Amino acid sequence: MRTGMLLAAAAALLVSTAAARAQTEIVIQYPYGELFNRTHAEIREAFEKTEAGKDIKVTFRPAYESYEDGTQKVLREAITGQTPDITFQGLNRLRILVDRDIAVPLKGFIEQEKDFEAAGFHQAMFDIGTMKGDVYGIPFAISLPIAYYNLDLVKRAGGDPAHLPTTWDEVFALSAKIDALGDDINGMSYAWNITGNWLFQAPVFSQGGTMMNADETRVAFDGPEGRWAITQIARMVTEGKMPDYREADLRATFAAGKTGIHFTSTSDLAKVTDMIGGKFALKTAAFPDVKPGVGRLPAGGNLAIVLTKDPAKQKAAWEVVKFWTGAEGAAVVARTTGYMPPNKKANEVYLKDFYQSHPNNYVAVSQLPLLTKWYAFPGENGLKITDVIKDHLQSIVNGSRANEPLEVLKEMSADVEKLLPRGS
Repeated sequence: MRTGMLLAAAAALLVSTAAARAQTEIVIQYPYGELFNRTHAEIREAFEKTEAGKDIKVTFRPAYESYEDGTQKVLREAITGQTPDITFQGLNRLRILVDRDIAVPLKGFIEQEKDFEAAGFHQAMFDIGTMKGDVYGIPFAISLPIAYYNLDLVKRAGGDPAHLPTTWDEVFALSAKIDALGDDINGMSYAWNITGNWLFQAPVFSQGGTMMNADETRVAFDGPEGRWAITQIARMVTEGKMPDYREADLRATFAAGKTGIHFTSTSDLAKVTDMIGGKFALKTAAFPDVKPGVGRLPAGGNLAIVLTKDPAKQKAAWEVVKFWTGAEGAAVVARTTGYMPPNKKANEVYLKDFYQSHPNNYVAVSQLPLLTKWYAFPGENGLKITDVIKDHLQSIVNGSRANEPLEVLKEMSADVEKLLPRGS
């Protein structure tokens, strides 16, 4: 009898071990660890408590340094078959992965779902990740450009915290007053070098402009809207006295209380608030000078893309994507970052009271009607074009060509044209 009990126990242990080993492992890689490590860790913890989480083991690779870094890694790994099962990529980087047949289409999985709309998913979410008639990515975190104000410096400079600037002229005027407070104080900063030329596209789109014409045969950012946009960036240097710092240094300097006005993504909000730690009063405000009726702002952020070609893993990956972009996962995004969740249920149920108690987070939400796609250039040189634009803008921000922005724009346009696909 004792021998039989031992054998039964051993058999049960073997079954248990086999079941544990039967877990499907899904490997995820995402960008910007400083912003998202906590977010993904909390979502994984919640996922492990679900029925799907009992059968699926989620592991993380070290975070990508940036969206460009993430895309380049996936392009290289696709050649050797070493991609993660799911990658989180910038909204403007989906195009190249679809063009190279690396991203897995998801429409079939979506069509099999029941009550998907009740779970907070909606057509606008799918539209963001749609290309060539299929859905290739589900948005995870959405951001928009906003202004961050150090109200202590605003008050010292004679500004009114209740009536912050709504135009660039007003921004530069207030910035000059803040800059005059002392040698160690900067009037303003603008994260122009943020990934994907996002904050160059923002002022262009804010005037109703585009990066290329409708059929993508030629550059369009050299038109009136682009000339206006690059002129404002030059004025940040010549009038706003903006320092030439890396993006991380701009953030740190603002959080240290040394910059009065800082323009960047709402995604920085949680991190910046933590860095400030009560040193001064922070208030966010809408992006200036968005032209009524035609002005838009590019949606930043990232989406989940399935890469695994294994059918069984694809099913497991879809369960992971559903949870990460579903209401519970999306709510974690809002609470741990400054990003906005695109999932409706997250906003209507999980975050019902969140924005009332976090008005700085709500500013970006109020700009959602201005949302438009973050543009990605066509062709093999899409990533290279991003660098070309960045290099030309650098010549303005470092002061060497701050007094000739229109000439810089002319040269930048010509250089981009050379990199477009033949026939464009």
